[in-house]
Amino acid sequence: MPETDAKALRETLRSLQQPHHGRSLWELAVSAVPFVVLWTAAFVCMQRGWWWAGLALAVPAGLFLVRMFLIQHDCGHQAFFRSSAANNWVGRIIGALTLTPYEYWRRTHAIHHTTSGNLDRRDLGAIETLTVAEYRALPFVRRAAYRIYRHPLVMLGLGPSYMFILQHRLPIGLMREGWAWRSVMGVNLAIAVAAIPFALTGTLLPFLATHAAVTVVGATLGVWLFYVQHQFEESYWARQREWSAADAALVGSSHLALPQPLQWLTANIGIHHVHHLAARVPFYRLPQALESHPAFRDAPRLRIRDAFAALTRSLWDEQAGRLVTFSQARALHRRPELQPALATS
Repeated sequence: MPETDAKALRETLRSLQQPHHGRSLWELAVSAVPFVVLWTAAFVCMQRGWWWAGLALAVPAGLFLVRMFLIQHDCGHQAFFRSSAANNWVGRIIGALTLTPYEYWRRTHAIHHTTSGNLDRRDLGAIETLTVAEYRALPFVRRAAYRIYRHPLVMLGLGPSYMFILQHRLPIGLMREGWAWRSVMGVNLAIAVAAIPFALTGTLLPFLATHAAVTVVGATLGVWLFYVQHQFEESYWARQREWSAADAALVGSSHLALPQPLQWLTANIGIHHVHHLAARVPFYRLPQALESHPAFRDAPRLRIRDAFAALTRSLWDEQAGRLVTFSQARALHRRPELQPALATS
């Protein structure tokens, strides 16, 4: 897309980039109050030994945790309040609940926004994606490791829990940055302080079990959302010389059309292409932004069934210009004449 067209599209969104404080506070309240109520109910069940009831309540609590995380996400983009201080403090407080150090995550997520779809800048804040050629050039052990990493049971099973519960306890990738250590250790300290009353009253195990269960639910849904917003068959990847931020947003970010109430629970993040084009549009204005220009309705549109099918696509085929499965990559290696068929399939 020409840069002039991208600027025109961003201009249509300019009036939607100002948050409304009353609406923001309302969205925070209708997310935080149900989360606290559901979390508390799950904790009481865990404390009384009603483990199955506690785990059942952890599911809706985890859904509201996702919504809390997405408010933290908007704060990270300075999109939720007009005040930077308000954005940052609300983001930090929610970060203690989501186990996500706010400043550290904000920086890595900003890297994702400025490098998404760029084959020459696959840095922090993104799911590792190899091209077919890169994968074939790896030794057997590293190919096996990549296949394990991209397996759905790891991507949506072990991976999310590892990331939020363990990985975020250290500033991975920014270990030499003092501010990153302060961000991570600040959240770790907040978690430890929050656990003290439960330790003193002999309820530490139910506390840990409750928040672990809620976090697993929230992390799994959150990682799935992040995955399908960029990892789908007709996504966008390009080398630096050809890469375009606008194309990365409008072609390389999907419009995940979710039914209500999932769209509400996920804070409209499925309208991801608009978010990538103008990250300072508050999530509650994304539906309005979607209708503001016909170009926004032409973005890759995924349904839930498409989003789950995308989990099997793990390699970028530079010739075909699409994400392919391991079996498709293997077939193309054995029979290169299949390449045109794949490109039009």
